[in-house]
Amino acid sequence: MTAPIYLGDEISAAGYRLAGALVRTPGAGEEAATLQWACSQAPLVLVSAAVAAGIHDAVMRERLSALAPLVLLVPDAQGVVPLPDLAARLRGQLGLEA
Repeated sequence: MTAPIYLGDEISAAGYRLAGALVRTPGAGEEAATLQWACSQAPLVLVSAAVAAGIHDAVMRERLSALAPLVLLVPDAQGVVPLPDLAARLRGQLGLEA
């Protein structure tokens, strides 16, 4: 089985590497290309919120909704970029919030 790939900051990458994941820390402007590479290499791709912020929204939505490979957003160690508030988004879509 192929190891999962983590895309994010170096501090978080160290922990994911210890857990057995392959890691990449893309530079500015390399986020989309690195995500495309990771999706071609592994069945599970973990993307930090900071890296996801550097990828066009339409591309990120497409990757997150694809059945394979499974792409998940994870928080980064610094917490500079917060994860989207999915509960608030769902409440808004269901009409529970005005």
